[in-house]
Amino acid sequence: MSERALTGTKIVEFASFVSGPYCSKLLADLGAEVIKIEEPGAGDEARRRGPFPGNIPDPEKSAIFLYLNTNKKGITLNVNTPTGKKIFRGLVRSTDILIEDKPPKLMKELGFDYESLKEINPRLIMTSITPFGQTGPYRDYKAYHLNVYHGSGLGYQTPNEVSSLEREPLKGGGFAGDYVCGLYAALATLAALYARGETGLGQHVDSSKQEALINIQRVQVVAYPNDKVNPRRMTQSSGSSGMGGTMRCKDGYVTATLAEDHQWRSFCELLGHPEWWENEKLRDSFTRGEAYAEIAHVVSEWMLSRTKEEIYHQAQAKSCPIAPFLSPEEIMNDRQLKARGFFVEIDHPKAGRIRYPSAPYQFSRTPWLVARPAPLLGEHNEEVYSKLLGYTKAELVKLREAGII
Repeated sequence: MSERALTGTKIVEFASFVSGPYCSKLLADLGAEVIKIEEPGAGDEARRRGPFPGNIPDPEKSAIFLYLNTNKKGITLNVNTPTGKKIFRGLVRSTDILIEDKPPKLMKELGFDYESLKEINPRLIMTSITPFGQTGPYRDYKAYHLNVYHGSGLGYQTPNEVSSLEREPLKGGGFAGDYVCGLYAALATLAALYARGETGLGQHVDSSKQEALINIQRVQVVAYPNDKVNPRRMTQSSGSSGMGGTMRCKDGYVTATLAEDHQWRSFCELLGHPEWWENEKLRDSFTRGEAYAEIAHVVSEWMLSRTKEEIYHQAQAKSCPIAPFLSPEEIMNDRQLKARGFFVEIDHPKAGRIRYPSAPYQFSRTPWLVARPAPLLGEHNEEVYSKLLGYTKAELVKLREAGII
């Protein structure tokens, strides 16, 4: 097997569902050895979430679990027992990184807080992913994707383009916010790993989901602190930023960004109406939104007579920023993604052969690859407990009978 970027790095994952598992998945896919801890019997919450093949629930066939847990070894462990706590500490003693997503209060009660664990492993990097961070009045609050998404202000901007400014805010689709949090946590973990290479010491990475989502808002997040203005969603009549947006075409939808003068001028040329640029109201960025109603029917007719593909390429030729909305089917058949081999097929002992997204990057020397599919519940108990921690098969039987593994 080729040497990969994080080969030799050992990680223990004490997390479930999306953010924590995605964080460790990103590192596992780079070659880190990840041991995933799940609760005996129940397993990761993601195992109970669909979609499932044929819409038949099966904890070994959850699509979200299968995707989030490639390249990991899976064990079961009840950490609420004295023996379970001892085993957990044994795993931490020999690992480089611990990724966890439990409430700070719970980790303290278990004796798994960073101050306690660094006593047995000073080189430990512990990445804690929580809704609001390890400090502050919300540190012990529970929250789901819905809470954190709106707690970051993103919901206030979703959807950004509306038919009426009175429309209610919406939650982001799927668990997009949770993936962002996992990505930021992985980035911070890599930085801590680099720092340890320089200092020899580990550290606690305190990752707040709320703050991670605030960080992706760019312009919007600084508008109020600096200008005391609440950014509002846009309609096509709400001013210079309201031009373009979603438009229906012959076989779906496209979206256009036309806020800048040069973008609007190229749009006029694209539709074959350069005279719109000479119209005083349409030329002025402050009145353009209101005047757009006068030409909206012409724009609609032009769009509806063309396909997404035709509009996209014609717009590109005019340096006009328009992009099509692609369906899952169109993405799967996209020739660019096929050329780069973005989708890969992985065999799983229960779910069968499934096609997965790979990685949005390629290395010339340390390749991304799938070494193993997502683990079955407790699949690697014997391997980890016997080879790594020295338990005999007879001892494993007793641990299983006691509900510890």
